Amino acid sequence: MRTLIRGATCVLPTGTASTTVLIEDSKILDLAPPASAQVDQVVQADGLYLIPGVVDDQVHFREPGLTHKEDLHTASRACAKGGVTSFLEMPNTNPTTITCDRLAEKLQLAAGKSLVNYGFYIGATPSNVEELARAKRTPGIKIFIGSSTGDLLVDDQSALERIFAETSLPICAHCEDETTVRANRDAINGGSTFADHSRIRDERAAVIAVKRALDLAFRHNHRFHVLHVSTAAETELLRDHRGLITGEACPHHLLFNVDDYARLGSLVQMNPSIKTAADNVALWNALREGLLQVVATDHAPHTIEEKRQPYPKSPSGLPAVENSLALMLDSIHQGRCTLEQVVHWMCDAPARVWDMVGKGRIAPGYDADLVLVDLNLEQTIRNDEQETKCRWSPWDGVTLKGSPVRTWVLGQTIYDHGKIDDTIRGGEIQFDHDLGGYWKTA
Repeated sequence: MRTLIRGATCVLPTGTASTTVLIEDSKILDLAPPASAQVDQVVQADGLYLIPGVVDDQVHFREPGLTHKEDLHTASRACAKGGVTSFLEMPNTNPTTITCDRLAEKLQLAAGKSLVNYGFYIGATPSNVEELARAKRTPGIKIFIGSSTGDLLVDDQSALERIFAETSLPICAHCEDETTVRANRDAINGGSTFADHSRIRDERAAVIAVKRALDLAFRHNHRFHVLHVSTAAETELLRDHRGLITGEACPHHLLFNVDDYARLGSLVQMNPSIKTAADNVALWNALREGLLQVVATDHAPHTIEEKRQPYPKSPSGLPAVENSLALMLDSIHQGRCTLEQVVHWMCDAPARVWDMVGKGRIAPGYDADLVLVDLNLEQTIRNDEQETKCRWSPWDGVTLKGSPVRTWVLGQTIYDHGKIDDTIRGGEIQFDHDLGGYWKTA
């Protein structure tokens, strides 16, 4: 099957250009093919932009064990609508993904349910370093240095030393110092308002944990990715990357701050917590300066009934995969970034950080994971139109300018102007860790 996309302005690795893109089966076959090239269908895309499919490297899709909140099928429908063609999912499901067998089970589950491409991290515990050392078919290791429960919390220094010293996969971590968080909580008797959440999970908790992780990464010469950076102070720590360190921001930390608790309450309760308006500005600056490389969602849905509980019973987390690209496209119109920057942060950079084969770029030989974007289309986010199973968004009622209108996964149209094809299945993402990560991949 050959498809020619004609008339779009394409965001290529070398810059933006008006060119035609020829897809053959699951791959990009050619750019600007000869007029004599045989095709089965032509997609006329005048006035639209063609970008690589978004790679979201941090999601919680809740399957197995927590599927009343979300599951791989509903979440991947949300991805398709939002232009996210590949996701990397976290290990804190039930049971947790802490063995190679459980990793294989998750991959098999996704093969039958996910409309888009999928990969799964293996989670670190204080005692599973042997499993981590032999794990394959994964982007890397996830460590919860704070903000977790049970066997996924790794706060002991000797356990962390072993993980960094005795494994070779890239590592990422949730960085909030557990001792600091507990001390802050005790100081205000556990907290009673949603705003207390940002007092408990403050800047100091984040900075202490990031410093600790960077020290481990540098001493053991180990690639490390700082998830969901939320403070200006953390971004300054990432100036000294030594070719090993990358980091990311999330839309909620870019666009919400502590002033929003009064309006949105638990809907913006997150771990790490939202911070100040000054931190919003610093995170945008860090992305533009290259101190942060990736924008990912940390999609973490709960039911609205769960979120409506009083603090501190209310759980942390919010859904975002179907709105993240539109939020970033709208930010172009707000003067915060360019389309080329959005593509770098959401498509190319995450693919390079995690050594994904054939993802993140429009180029011959790459997978035909593509999104057509209408930069002038205005749409209003509404709870009852959300594909995520939890059916709510903290951006409910917000009108955004710029939206994905068509999504291809491995050459197949999975989303087209509001319609989702449930029959399509994505593929298991392939990783080649010999590529060496963001700083070594051209």
